[in-house]
Amino acid sequence: MPYDPEMDKVLKKWKCEETGLVVSINRYSGGEPKLQIGPRVLKKKDGTEGAPVKAGRLSIEDLLWLYEIIDEVKEEITGLAEPE
Repeated sequence: MPYDPEMDKVLKKWKCEETGLVVSINRYSGGEPKLQIGPRVLKKKDGTEGAPVKAGRLSIEDLLWLYEIIDEVKEEITGLAEPE
């Protein structure tokens, strides 16, 4: 079965304003929710958002931001997961 973007849902999203890194919880076709790290959305010189790019390697700023929000992410994904 080919990928269908209509079946791919973003359930929750966080964005680091300093680095543009995006972290999200996604679910495809009713499957289990999964964490996605990236893309990175950088700001243009005029202040608007540019096109998303690969997250690539994480900087210390990215890591510290992820560490800061990880408990919230964990609670959110745990609440979305179906009990076994």
